[in-house]
Amino acid sequence: MNKNITKPSFLWLALFLLCCFSNYATAKPKIAVLDFELKDLTLKPGVPEEIERTASVKALLEEELQKSGFEIVEIPLTAQVEVTAGVGYLFDHHDTAAQLGQKFEADYVIVGRLHKPSFLFVYLIAHLVDVKQQRLIADYTSEVKGGEKKLTRKGVESL
Repeated sequence: MNKNITKPSFLWLALFLLCCFSNYATAKPKIAVLDFELKDLTLKPGVPEEIERTASVKALLEEELQKSGFEIVEIPLTAQVEVTAGVGYLFDHHDTAAQLGQKFEADYVIVGRLHKPSFLFVYLIAHLVDVKQQRLIADYTSEVKGGEKKLTRKGVESL
């Protein structure tokens, strides 16, 4: 140890550095959830109930993620629309979703879809995109049978 540094000042310095680095270790991962889009393949697509259900998924998922210790990053719908070249674009272009997340300082972005192949059930599909790597790192699917709000919530919880 350098003789110019006294033992108490060395301890204060060590404590200061420990406090600084502990903030980085306990920082919550930042995640952005984009608005889910509806992909309705039924004979009667786009009914108001399904549009409403699809719109509710983002808020439900953000609530669950906060409970799990994530910090939610808000990306305005206008920013999402600006980079979208059509329905399903961000769902299929993970690099573009990552670049959008990077603009808002997110670590991860969830791009989601409510896929309705039948009147009997829907699939909630969520792509987890790593912003730094600009690639898909996980794909989650949850099947929801029926249109009740509590069933949709259960589907989101299982994501």
